[in-house]
Order: sequence, then structure tokens, then C-alpha cells
Amino acid sequence: MIKAKKSLGQNFLKDAEVLGRIIKAANLSQDDVVIEVGPGQGALTELLAGVCKKVIAIELDDRLIEPLHTKFVDNKNVEIIHDDILKINLPELVTSYELPVAGYKVVANIPYYITAPIIRLFLETKIPPSEVIFMVQKEVAERICAKPGAMSILAVSVQYYAKAEFLFTVFKESFDPVPKVDSAIIKITHNSQLTTDNKEKTKKFFRVVKSGFSAKRKTLINNLSNGLQIDKKEIEEKLGSIGFSPSVRAQELGVDDWKKLADRL
Repeated sequence: MIKAKKSLGQNFLKDAEVLGRIIKAANLSQDDVVIEVGPGQGALTELLAGVCKKVIAIELDDRLIEPLHTKFVDNKNVEIIHDDILKINLPELVTSYELPVAGYKVVANIPYYITAPIIRLFLETKIPPSEVIFMVQKEVAERICAKPGAMSILAVSVQYYAKAEFLFTVFKESFDPVPKVDSAIIKITHNSQLTTDNKEKTKKFFRVVKSGFSAKRKTLINNLSNGLQIDKKEIEEKLGSIGFSPSVRAQELGVDDWKKLADRL
């Protein structure tokens, strides 16, 4: 039995019921191709292989590669890749497997310390997945799926590119070793209307958002005025034009509000 490596943030999911619920949530068909990040000992991989056309499992831990190869030696639809997901050329991988034709899905129990970079990778890539099912820390899941009133830069960043849904909680006892916190499964569905062509517009949008969230205790007017070097009166006027009072704070705006504001500033 291979022990989980703390340095890689490994906690192996051992609860069969939870594994089944993840498969159900992914809503897979025989035409689907799935990228799995960090297959670990292959418990989820095995179930994925049974319901979809192909599983491309990307594992960083060299101790797990041989056992994974052995476990799936007879599964022609499972490909084990020994690599770091954050260093891999994702568009090249997607193209080499001809994934974009039908769109591909990502299913993963990701190491918590690299949650944000992995989410960013799949949202900002040139050929994004149609759907992502991620297991993340429960608190992070709640932040990603937040509604106006409790928004954060993380929530705005994810919801700019996609629809984020909190599916269900996974209690810490479902893992080996048992982590300190509960987890949750979230579903991120890419916004197909969004094109990656308009880089300037996206850059401007995030510049406004980052300025807006720069100081938590300050009003949006103060943050934007300081961050963008724009007169407070002008910002107050623009905020009023999208229906917000001068005392509004960054967490109260939804993605559409930020888009309107970025367009007007």
C-alpha cells in the first residue's frame, strides 16, 4: 500500500459512495473523453473508465506510475501520463488526442495547495473543457460559488469564465489519511459564449476587479479611485448608472455588474 505524500498534498478518497456520486455528477457518456488530474491509486479512474470513451490520467508522483500502469494494463481506454499538470502544454495535449472535436471534461480530486492555479489553467486555456468536476476544500468551494454580497476575486475570476455550482459536501472521514477539513464537489461549466480572442477586454476587466478588491475595509469608490487613478466623482457617477450607491463594497457586485462597470470606466 502506497502511503500518501504530504508534500504533494495527497489524501486518497476511499469512500465508494462518494466516488459513485462524483461519477453521477459528471454525467458521462460513451462519447466523453475525460482528463483526470492526480488519479492517485486509481479508484476514481476505474469508475471513469467504465463509463466513458477515454480517460487521460495525469499523475505527478513517480511512486504511483507503475502501480497505475499495472492496474490498468487491460484497460485500452486508460492512458497514464507521468507529468505535472501545471507544466504540461495543455492545448498541445488536447490537440494530440483530438479532444476538441466533442469537447472534453475534467474530473479531479485536486491537491488543495494548487487549487487556484489548476482552476485558472483550465479556465484560461485556449481549448477549455466543456465541464469540470473538482473536489476542493469546502470553504474554497463556497467562495468560488458565492453570490453577490459575498463575492471575492476568486469568485469573480471563476464566474467570469464559467457557471460554478456547489454540488455536495464530502466529509473528511472519506479520505485516507483524514485531512483537517471537509471537502466539496463543485461543477464548473464553461461559458461557450466567451471567446478568448478579446484579450484586451479581459485584461481591462480584471484590472478593474483587482483594484476594486484591493482593500477589504474600504468602499469600492475609494479602491477604484486609488487603483485606477480616476476621480471619485466620476466613479460615483458610473456606479450610480449601474444602480449602486456610493457606499457599495466590492463583494456586493456580481460578474455582470463588474462587466458593466469596466465598460464604463
